[in-house]
Amino acid sequence: MKISQPTRHIAFIGNYTPRRCGIATFTADICEAIATEFPEASCFAGAVNDRPEGYDYPSRVRFEIDQDDPESYTRAAEFLHINNVEVVSVQHEFGIYGGPAGSHLIGFLTQLKKPVVTTLHTVLKSPDAAQREVMTRLDELSERFVVMAERGQRLLVEVYGIDPGKIDLIPHGVIDMPFVDSNFYKDIFDAEGKTVLLTFGLLSPNKGIETAIEALPAILAEHPDVVYLIVGATHPHLLATQGEAYRESLEALAIKLGVEKQVIFHNRFVSMDELKEFIGGSDIYLTPYRNEAQITSGTLAYTFGAGKAIISTPYWHAQELLAEERGILVPFADAGAIAAAVNDLLEHPTRMTAMRKRAWKEGRKMTWPEVARRYMESFDRARAGLSVPIATVTDDVTYPIPAPKLDHLFRMTDHTGIFQHAIYSVPNYHEAYCTDDNARAFIYTVFHEVEHGPDPAIDRLASSYLAFLWYAFDANTRRFRNFMSHERHWLESNGSEDSHARALWAVGTALGHSQNEGFRNLSALLFQRGLEPVKRFSSPRAWAFTLVAIHEYLRAFSGDRAVAKMQRLLVARLVGLFQANSSPGWLWFERVATYDNAKLSHALILSGQHPAIETGLISLKWLLDEQTGDGGQFSPIGCHGFWPQGAEKARFDQQPVEAHAMVSACMAAFDVTGEQIWADHAHRCFEWFLGRNDLGVSLYDPGTGGCRDALLRDHINQNQGAESTLAFHLSRSELTRRAHGLAP
Repeated sequence: MKISQPTRHIAFIGNYTPRRCGIATFTADICEAIATEFPEASCFAGAVNDRPEGYDYPSRVRFEIDQDDPESYTRAAEFLHINNVEVVSVQHEFGIYGGPAGSHLIGFLTQLKKPVVTTLHTVLKSPDAAQREVMTRLDELSERFVVMAERGQRLLVEVYGIDPGKIDLIPHGVIDMPFVDSNFYKDIFDAEGKTVLLTFGLLSPNKGIETAIEALPAILAEHPDVVYLIVGATHPHLLATQGEAYRESLEALAIKLGVEKQVIFHNRFVSMDELKEFIGGSDIYLTPYRNEAQITSGTLAYTFGAGKAIISTPYWHAQELLAEERGILVPFADAGAIAAAVNDLLEHPTRMTAMRKRAWKEGRKMTWPEVARRYMESFDRARAGLSVPIATVTDDVTYPIPAPKLDHLFRMTDHTGIFQHAIYSVPNYHEAYCTDDNARAFIYTVFHEVEHGPDPAIDRLASSYLAFLWYAFDANTRRFRNFMSHERHWLESNGSEDSHARALWAVGTALGHSQNEGFRNLSALLFQRGLEPVKRFSSPRAWAFTLVAIHEYLRAFSGDRAVAKMQRLLVARLVGLFQANSSPGWLWFERVATYDNAKLSHALILSGQHPAIETGLISLKWLLDEQTGDGGQFSPIGCHGFWPQGAEKARFDQQPVEAHAMVSACMAAFDVTGEQIWADHAHRCFEWFLGRNDLGVSLYDPGTGGCRDALLRDHINQNQGAESTLAFHLSRSELTRRAHGLAP
């Protein structure tokens, strides 16, 4: 059983550093924050380019999108599909994607069959027709929205009619800076002994910096030690169209007002380390933006989280963040109000310190690690809330049993044995071989001979698999080892109890069915030497696999009293387990239903002991009912959490081995009872491989003859490992052998 790991594969779409804009910085920050907070996650980015040459991106950026090229978006969607991305985090601003109101993004999301969480960096109160249409389509194509302010949340509901249940309010992340005295940093930028006012970010006219400069004469009249630092390069788009005209106008204004020595420009895009120093060394942060409809400000969030005194115009984000005396709001374009607020704070340092502490304490909820955790919760909700199609069951839908195609079985096998795993349909040498899968593969070759007669090519495969089992058996410990490296080194001295019992199942099957004398003789040696240790095993599944092995063995050697005695012992153990743990509503052997579940029922049905057979049938019927979806499809317990008694059963990741176990158990029930309903159930469980499942997609690949590894919440695991491929072929053989009237 290859239980899937909890690794999350997340793609972030938006602008990305070193592109100079707020969204590029945010995308990089949230991607890195999640990668740091969740090291098991695989995080990468798709960057949107606004120029043909792109940017010198870091390795985190795996692909690039030309914002004005629709085909580039198509290629990006396909890239995410082939990389098995589980959730996509989209940063949305109307101006960063091509097409009317950024509508190229909609084409991308339409092709993207993945759960999408869209972070809205702008929420317009009065959108035009094109913008409203984009928002309507975003609502249809996004599992969840993230906004950074309550006003944005309200606008989504009131203006766009978006379900409030799909909106997550997560603040803009902030640097986790200590609450320190600003004088600690001032020497870095030659401001010792000065009171520092700060504005930072890309320069553009909407920042209202001229208003702050106009306030300086009144501030300097009362506090002549004040300097005003303006940190940041001119916005690239403004620079491309107007050059440095805006910055030059600010410099001219400072000269006109006689404050040019107190206004200090740092005309560059500063690094994060430099930014920490500028923020740390400032006393008051000024954010005199001109537009009320500013739903997010990263610069405001950063200085707020650092516990700075803030004076701001009342744009939406500032209204919320600076409420409850965490900052001061002044009217738009009112230099006198800015001057009065600055002077008042400087004259009342105790009050300013209290305001700073309130901001800093609130900012602990906004640090990047905390924001990363909340985003991951949103991603998990997006996957959990993804609408899962239910397989439609109609009389005219058929799932014919495919003809046998063994290309992938041959591809996965070398002279040593069968490889455990594949990357897509290519053998994965890194994880090499295991006894579990070579046992399954040997069982399949035996049944292939029963159904199709001797085949030299299949015999060669069978020889490799049986040779592996022989080499896996340690005569000293009388145990089978399980995992072997590609260099043919055993990675353990003893394998698991389950792998030991699966090896017995394989050689028992050869003794019961194979016509190859060499295979039978070697299998007899392994069976006889490996059976005795099972007495000391505690795994119920090991007992069950061994009982299936014994059933096959006794087909050929029914008079073996020692083996019959072991059968009675293991049957008694399984029946006792059922009696100890079952109750009304929980007709099962354990307090948690885990993996290869039907094999427990299957083993008792094969036992030939009537009370045990009845227990097997009762438990199998219960398990079948509990694993039948609303559309009548087989819906096995997922291995991502399994099903503890009294808790909710895991619906995903559904494994092919579960379908195979059910097919085998149901066919055994059919053989014992003669009731056609059990054969019908077996066929329905087999159809899970072909698309009659919770997603309505086929796990079997008719092109390769392989089977994908799992049915996940929103897609299938595209890897075609040995366990999955053999689960399909063994299930198919169960059905077709009976259809041809061959012995079960």
